[in-house]
Amino acid sequence: MRYVTDRKRAAGKGSAHTGTEHHWYMQASAVGLAILVPVFVYCVGRALKQPYGEAWFFLMQPWVAIPLALTIFVGMRHFAKGATMMVEDYARGTMRKALIITVLSLSYTVTAVGIYALLVISLKG
Repeated sequence: MRYVTDRKRAAGKGSAHTGTEHHWYMQASAVGLAILVPVFVYCVGRALKQPYGEAWFFLMQPWVAIPLALTIFVGMRHFAKGATMMVEDYARGTMRKALIITVLSLSYTVTAVGIYALLVISLKG
C-alpha cells in the first residue's frame, strides 16, 4: 500500500503566485471600463447620427479620440486576461496553448486596428 500525504498530492498543483495580482487587475480594469464604456457608447452613437463629414470632425477631437482609444486598449487587455484565465481553467495540452495564442493574437489585432483607425481619423484633419 502506498501512503501519500495531502501535501504530496497537492505538490505541483498549487498556486502560481499571481492570483491576487490578476484579481486586482481585473477589478481595476472593470471599474475603468464601467466609466469608459458609457463614454464610448455616447461618442460612437453621436457620431453615427451625424453626416459623414461631421462625424469625422467629431471623432477628430482629442476629448473624443482619447477615451475611445483608452476604451479599446483597456477593454482588449481585460478581454485577453479574462479569456486566457478561462482557457487555462478548461483546456489542456496543445489545445490550451493554441487557444491562448489565438486569444492573445485576437486581442492584440483588435487593439492595433482600433487604435490605428483612431489615429488615421485624428491625424487626417
